[in-house]
Amino acid sequence: MSMDIDLETIRQAFLVEAEEGLSAMEEALVALEARPDDREPLHEIFRTVHTLKGSAGMVGFDNVAEFAHLLEDALELFRSGEMHVTANHVTTLLQTVDALRGLLKGAAAGNTTHVRAADRALVARLVPGGEAAVAAPTGGAPVAAAGAGAPGEGARRRTLRVGMERLDALLNLTGETAVARGRLMQLLGQRRRAAGDDVVNAAEEVDRLFAELQEQVMRMRLVPLGPFFRQHVRTVRDTAALRGKVVRLVLEGEDVEVDASVVDHLRDPLTHMIRNAIDHGIELPAARRDAGKEPTGTIALRARHEGGTVVIELADDGAGLRRDRVLARARERGLVADGVELSDAEIHRLIMEPGFSTADRVSDLSGRGVGMDVVRRNVEALRGSIEIASRDGEGTTVTARLPLTVAIIDGFTVSVGDESYVIPLDAVTECLAMPADERRAGRCGVLSLRGEPLPYVRVRELFGLAGALPARENMVVVRHAGRLAGLVVDELLGGGQAVVKPLGKMFQRLPGVSGSTILGDGRVALILDVPDLLQRALDRDALPA
Repeated sequence: MSMDIDLETIRQAFLVEAEEGLSAMEEALVALEARPDDREPLHEIFRTVHTLKGSAGMVGFDNVAEFAHLLEDALELFRSGEMHVTANHVTTLLQTVDALRGLLKGAAAGNTTHVRAADRALVARLVPGGEAAVAAPTGGAPVAAAGAGAPGEGARRRTLRVGMERLDALLNLTGETAVARGRLMQLLGQRRRAAGDDVVNAAEEVDRLFAELQEQVMRMRLVPLGPFFRQHVRTVRDTAALRGKVVRLVLEGEDVEVDASVVDHLRDPLTHMIRNAIDHGIELPAARRDAGKEPTGTIALRARHEGGTVVIELADDGAGLRRDRVLARARERGLVADGVELSDAEIHRLIMEPGFSTADRVSDLSGRGVGMDVVRRNVEALRGSIEIASRDGEGTTVTARLPLTVAIIDGFTVSVGDESYVIPLDAVTECLAMPADERRAGRCGVLSLRGEPLPYVRVRELFGLAGALPARENMVVVRHAGRLAGLVVDELLGGGQAVVKPLGKMFQRLPGVSGSTILGDGRVALILDVPDLLQRALDRDALPA
């Protein structure tokens, strides 16, 4: 009896595991540089290379296996104590990680036969005597010994890799079923007497089971932020070395979980933020000493849950943003008129304008004005918001607030005229009737809520909806980033789950709207962008004339 083996599927699984191993290897190398006498990071690096060598040989990536064998021989010199690890060695070893990534990419495309001379020379730099000490092995590609370098094998037997496209399809199907479920329960509620208690009870039981199923589907997509955060250990190390600075990275909240698609959207923005913090924020060691600081700068990467959102902060203890310099550059570009004074928040928003930069020259890290613009666009694409806080001489904190999931939300439905809108439920704090003395035409205003001023904006005026004011108006009080504002609507229709549908390209810049959804009766409703609307309520100049 023969068994067909899908080699391509095995190779794809190997490539995923190889990338995870290389990321762990980078983290261990940075730890080894900080603690050269600690043997455990060195052992972990050796195990990773040993496993990679054997697995690459088994899937036919002979050049990867050969290079890993060369690297393994060099690492054995450090493990045996014949050589002592230095910063230069760590730099070269990090370059071998890059070389392995290149070989894996080439092997995946069909180039599995050769190890480049440059890659051999890279390993030779680790070994006394040069290339002669790391000659190519004989007898073909080696295979890993059984059980060697494969920690956690028992745990892996109870896991299964599933492509994100399958999870996306499953989540989309779950969302569509949620709409059908809402419609069914609505119809049964209207015809409860005709349907009979047995039918209604059975439907409610199915509804309960489906809710549990949907929650499990959502949890399948959640991933901890720890591995994602640790990928940036090398970014900090390499960028700091390039600028002649000494920087340590502190991680907090590694166990916080978010949707996998959120991590994908954050990869580039977080890299930009870290590079900006090191390039523009953290001072050179001598300058830090003169300022009475430790010569080693600190970047803290934190994550926490806050309501129905996840908050990611990047804080540095550098020089902070130079308010006068940002304002001067904005005036040079015509973004701010002469004589106009801006608040700190307005100045910080300028930094995220396309093409804005305070750098005097273009370098490999900065000067083109694309970094923070990329950050803002990626965060807003996730229906999130970003804020910057800075104190001169003390550092800068960039805070991104993001939804836990990007596909299904708990929403609160309201109506204005003939239109329905959905407000994310985690942003709603309370609902109240508009006072009679506030019942007048107008886009915005301020009323007293338990003795505190509450700015509000009329959704009818904001979106230019026709029709007279109703006999009674209602207000939904929303909160974002610790600030409150009111959204004035006609009717409150109640809560329920909403399946988020992205807007088409023509409507992606629609102010105050972050997406759309299908209601239980089949009508389309827009999902309101609470951070944008709250900003419009707080800043009357942002409202359209």
